[in-house]
Amino acid sequence: MTTKITIPEIQAILDAELPLVDILGMQVEDVAAGACRVRMRFKPDLVRPGGTVAGPAMMALADLAMYVVVLSLIGPVELAVTTNLNINFLRKPGPRDMIAEGRILKAGKRLAVVEVDLYSEGEEGMVAHVTGTYSIPPQDKAPTIAQLTGAAGA
Repeated sequence: MTTKITIPEIQAILDAELPLVDILGMQVEDVAAGACRVRMRFKPDLVRPGGTVAGPAMMALADLAMYVVVLSLIGPVELAVTTNLNINFLRKPGPRDMIAEGRILKAGKRLAVVEVDLYSEGEEGMVAHVTGTYSIPPQDKAPTIAQLTGAAGA
């Protein structure tokens, strides 16, 4: 099975609709059907008291990885949304880039269950394990964001 979206297509959606991705320094590095790798560059602004990367930043990275996994299977359907995200923090990440490796566990017509492992670049062992569920809008009825906003080309 081949991926239904390319990294440049994903990046166009992120640039247009999710400025938080750029603010947090996240970048999609690899995408395959049902799998991806996403990086969040280390920034001192993401460190919380205790010297660890803040949990909300790690959750955002995991959520982006889940979104990319889902898009790899269904294509550029911008309105697929998170319905559940569960994270287990396993150990303190080091002051370095965070890597998310996402993969599909089960893909149905309306829901997709995804798993994401979070790592500190260059360190052994996961720093967090994430599972989540995405709701997939009906393909024949799902408007794109451009259609909803009346943007050119809709």
